[in-house]
Amino acid sequence: MPAQVLKEIEEEIIDLLSNLIRINTTNPPGNETAAAKYIAKQLGKEGFRCELFESAPKRGSVVARLKGTGEKPSLLLLSHLDVVAADPKEWSVDPFGGVVKDGFVWGRGAVDMKSMTAMEVMVMKLLKRHDVKLKGDLILAATADEEQGGLLGADYLLRRHPEKVFAPYVLNEGGGLALPTRSRNVFTVQTAEKGLLWFKVKAKGIPGHGSLPNLADNAIMRMNRVVEKLGNYRAQPLLTPTVKHFLAEMAREEPVLQEHFTRLLANPELSDQILDELAKIAPHLAEEIRPRLKMTITPTIIHGGVKENVIPSECAAIFDCRILPGQEIAKTIDLIKALLNEVDSEKLEFETVQAQEPSESPAETPLYEAIAAVLREFEPNCGITPMLMTGGTDSRFFRKRGSICYGFQPMHPEVVSGKVVKREHGIDERISIENLVFGASVLYEAIKKFMT
Repeated sequence: MPAQVLKEIEEEIIDLLSNLIRINTTNPPGNETAAAKYIAKQLGKEGFRCELFESAPKRGSVVARLKGTGEKPSLLLLSHLDVVAADPKEWSVDPFGGVVKDGFVWGRGAVDMKSMTAMEVMVMKLLKRHDVKLKGDLILAATADEEQGGLLGADYLLRRHPEKVFAPYVLNEGGGLALPTRSRNVFTVQTAEKGLLWFKVKAKGIPGHGSLPNLADNAIMRMNRVVEKLGNYRAQPLLTPTVKHFLAEMAREEPVLQEHFTRLLANPELSDQILDELAKIAPHLAEEIRPRLKMTITPTIIHGGVKENVIPSECAAIFDCRILPGQEIAKTIDLIKALLNEVDSEKLEFETVQAQEPSESPAETPLYEAIAAVLREFEPNCGITPMLMTGGTDSRFFRKRGSICYGFQPMHPEVVSGKVVKREHGIDERISIENLVFGASVLYEAIKKFMT
């Protein structure tokens, strides 16, 4: 039977997502246990035996399993239940109301990522209802704490209960959104993500009266030089396998990009010059590509001073550094310290706040092939490309243990005034009902193809 959009699940999946949004899991504090229990109850109605794991009070994750014959490797459907904060005063609807209107489900988590949770729960239900004989175990894990680093969610489960959640293959967030090109949609599959290094630099000085600046040593002035040094640092370009594949694919899709991307592939050392030229015709795209070719260091928080007329003796700044697959945290720290030495090593202190290595999975796998084949059944003319994500997801914990992980929540681009909009973490976050049903349908067919 050819793949088709499962219109009959529309009401059920809207209800699932709407109810999940109504459970406020803003992290911090999280309170994901309530959402985990809701999922356990929904799956329990279908005969699933769900297990709840709390890493701390109210910080729950839920796990369920559909047994296979063992002829094929198991697959984990991963999602997180926590969401970022939403200020009701900024929204046109209650961010935790689960409102359904104008063909959309509205609310915090509608895109990131309770819609994916709803899709994965729906896939589990459908496979069981239709008595699909799986050749490998299908596991569902809806976890706590991803928005604060995942240590109380996916990381906790892998450390304390690996036998419950580990699988050689993982489907998670981070990809799936189609990029509209001149003639067709190109669906993305997230196969890689940058690593994270958050660090603090503390500048020391000597206090004094604000009216006598030359008799003191102003820590803010020293921090100013640090911010300038690190903020203006231009790292060497590095083309990862995922980015090479992506650039080659997009060069084939768009004649207007072909020259730029072909030159970029041949001369990565000229990336800034080539992307500056691209920015004249596609500014947004150029700035999406730029951080995918280089390490970035961005100042994000700064604190200094105690009183209007006192020259401060201390100033601290936090930096968000992202590194590419193939680069290492330890070597990056050495590089940053060398840059700081050029400012003033004696009066600067360096501290790592959080560090996570980058990760990458190959695109040449049976799961990637199954995804591509099913997408072409739904949309014969579509393209498919692997993609590097500049942010991070819980996939990194599984890649570290050897899993092949893909970010794949299939969605058509939602276009407003001719532009593709991204609504995760934004005001009035929402997902179209059409995309909710389409995503669940594609996932169901792809998982069935891969697992039977």
